[in-house]
Amino acid sequence: MKSTAHHDDRVAKMSFASVYPHYVAKVESKGRTVAELEQVIQWLTGFDKKKLKKLIEEKVTFETFFERASLNPNASLITGTICGYRVEDIENPLTQKARYLDKLIDELAKGRKMEKILRTP
Repeated sequence: MKSTAHHDDRVAKMSFASVYPHYVAKVESKGRTVAELEQVIQWLTGFDKKKLKKLIEEKVTFETFFERASLNPNASLITGTICGYRVEDIENPLTQKARYLDKLIDELAKGRKMEKILRTP
């Protein structure tokens, strides 16, 4: 993805706390749970429920969120289209990580099995 510097900067400066309620609403409206959402986020970032709550309270940006994350080594297995872009082709590393998260949450909301979402062999 050839994203613009403006787009990448917008993603970097966006508050994770401002987006998290939308993630919750999206998965709950499709019959999934906050616990499943937290499991997906923990798989990608290494953040447990307590750490995730702290980051939300701190109102960290996506840039800080992913700087503090320990990205799952299997994150590169996340492929497909999100927001009209193929996640594996996104050039900016931070934007790609944010879209990885979006893709996982989309899969959760669409009812995909957890072992598939978490790229379990």
